[in-house]
Amino acid sequence: MNRLFFPTAGLALLLSSQAFATEMDQQAAAPSVADHTASTALPDIVVTANRSAQALDKVGASVTILTRAALDNAQAATVADELARTPGVSFTRSGNLGSAASVNIRGAEGHHTVVLIDGVKMNDPASTQGGVNFGTLMVGDFGRIEILRGAQSTLWGSQAIGGVVNIVTAEPTASLQGNLSAEAGSRGTRHFRGAIGGAGDRLSWRLAANRFDTDGYSAYSSGTEDDGYRQTNLSGRLNYKVSDNVSVDLRSVWSDGTNDYDAYNGDSREYGNTEDLITYAGLNFDLFENRLRNRIGFAYTDTKRRTLNPDRIIEPTTFESDGQNIRWDYQGIFAFTSDLTATFGVETERSEMRSRSPSDSNDKPAYGSGRADLDSAYTQVQWAIIPQLNITAGLRYDDHEQYGDNALGSVAAALTLNDGATVVRASWGQGFRTPGLYELYSDYGNLTLQAEEFESWELGAQHKLSDKAVVAVTYFNRKADNEIRYNSCAFGTTDPLCLVNGTSRWGYYANIQRTEAQGVEVAGSIDLTSSLRVAANYTWTDAINASGSAEGKRLTYRPEHMGNLSADYAFANGLKAGVAVRYSGETFTNATNTGVLEAYTLVDLRASYPINDKLEIYGRVENLFDEQYEMFQNFGTADRGVFGGVRVRF
Repeated sequence: MNRLFFPTAGLALLLSSQAFATEMDQQAAAPSVADHTASTALPDIVVTANRSAQALDKVGASVTILTRAALDNAQAATVADELARTPGVSFTRSGNLGSAASVNIRGAEGHHTVVLIDGVKMNDPASTQGGVNFGTLMVGDFGRIEILRGAQSTLWGSQAIGGVVNIVTAEPTASLQGNLSAEAGSRGTRHFRGAIGGAGDRLSWRLAANRFDTDGYSAYSSGTEDDGYRQTNLSGRLNYKVSDNVSVDLRSVWSDGTNDYDAYNGDSREYGNTEDLITYAGLNFDLFENRLRNRIGFAYTDTKRRTLNPDRIIEPTTFESDGQNIRWDYQGIFAFTSDLTATFGVETERSEMRSRSPSDSNDKPAYGSGRADLDSAYTQVQWAIIPQLNITAGLRYDDHEQYGDNALGSVAAALTLNDGATVVRASWGQGFRTPGLYELYSDYGNLTLQAEEFESWELGAQHKLSDKAVVAVTYFNRKADNEIRYNSCAFGTTDPLCLVNGTSRWGYYANIQRTEAQGVEVAGSIDLTSSLRVAANYTWTDAINASGSAEGKRLTYRPEHMGNLSADYAFANGLKAGVAVRYSGETFTNATNTGVLEAYTLVDLRASYPINDKLEIYGRVENLFDEQYEMFQNFGTADRGVFGGVRVRF
């Protein structure tokens, strides 16, 4: 495989440029999406779009930022529930908390979203199509979540087609501080969280723990027995400043969860376990009076999954898998001038997976296993052509072990008008996703798969009607070719890919689909009084098949209409109360659009009251009107639930 050295030459060119000699006082932003700035930044600063901190009005992409205060106010238990309250995002979950859940951004597939925790990609190469299971992703010790919508493959790799979700754990802001919370409620739910940390002149550190238990409800919609979930989560981060220009980062997140689940057609005693480990070590060093800022990082992720059926006679394990990613990367940011900055880097990644499905008749089958190496290089330039116009343009080069070379491009612009009251945004980008290891090497693998190709663009505007009101409208469009889907094998088929060594199988992955998606996102907020704030968003998504017998039919489990409305009131005595309404339109359960799940509306109430500056009590009612609905065919959802808790800060 070719190794990539041209960024080194590019760096030498930067350092010898005339611009370098004329503006030595210019400083670059830190090349990180998980440092102190990323965790504690103001709501008008975004770090994910350009892999460094930048003012939101200078970014051409669509971004939603959830701060620590917003996360505490919403009181949601899972990340998926938080994301579903933002424009363009829907999700499905097949049962109780802990069950398989997929987040779709702008109608894209769940595995077309890159998920980062503290800057590390957590996509599991052993999962079906290499995605992230949002069902096990609980809201923990987070300082911030950024949702970047639209194709972002230039900086974040070929999987970033629908968008990027960047989760940053909290950073300490005092020499010693911590927090504890305890919550209990319906369905035997208990949730405990705690964190402690400190920040000094040289050293900052934070440790956190999270324990969640619930008796749950039946994963099968007509079931009679409850299916619970139990998870333990630990996280830690440390930054040590060796000198004013050199620092070291260490970060890690570990979780272990066990969920009960049902079959698609009835109750079951089966249960599954998922263990995730994410680690990162980085060296940061600044050169030329902070004009060139550098980061060298090592990341390792490991996801182990196992499902068991106690009713099995010989072998209770029904499935087990292990997916690992090892990634080295270098990122640099160089400030030519105050108006011209370049972000560039190289990455090398090795992904490995193995999986198997034991049975009583074959209790130790061979693992389906695979490995892939990927080398990448990228560069992106941010240029303020005039103070009101910021242009971003980037290129990415990938060298994949099996699929060879590929180059991608992107362009974005942000234009501010009316003394900054109006921001017009536009972007265009390409995507190129190689087949995942599970699609290639699992029991359902297909070594003849081709890479998926994507092209997307968007155009939007945001306008401040006053200091108290803002509205934004965005149109988006995406086209995909060679999308990979699971292809079932009918009984008696002569399809050669339905036979492996003379043995028939249930199906395999194949390039069988072209898809198109377009839509409109509308979002706004207004402070009606100094105490009352109202926010709303609406998304229309037209995501359809564009080939084959289902051409023109809508993609499965993609609501055409979605909306959110929230109102929060702050009383003079410190009491805060709010209501949140979420609407999800009807969806189809099959490619022919003959199976339909009805639209639903969920109403939640929430309140919090500070006893003093260190102690707060809070509570919420979920699904106030006890809406009966399904997110995934034949799988249950939660009835009305009441929860309350206490937070302590020190």
